[in-house]
Amino acid sequence: MSIRNNNNQLANPMAKQAMDKFKLEVAQELNISDEYKSGYWGNMTSRECGSVGGQMVKRMIEQYENQVANQEQSQ
Repeated sequence: MSIRNNNNQLANPMAKQAMDKFKLEVAQELNISDEYKSGYWGNMTSRECGSVGGQMVKRMIEQYENQVANQEQSQ
């Protein structure tokens, strides 16, 4: 059995800038963006980082569900 090394790399490296922008937008909406300085998240607590990540995943799932629903309607 092999162990997979998860180093959190993006599947598409071209999306890095967009994902960073998305992350900052979510942090701003959660009122924790003041802790985010120049791309460094080390000043944030694990809970804050988890909140940002969780909200990002929630939005990505919502967007995908809407996309799938729209495809079903157009068929």
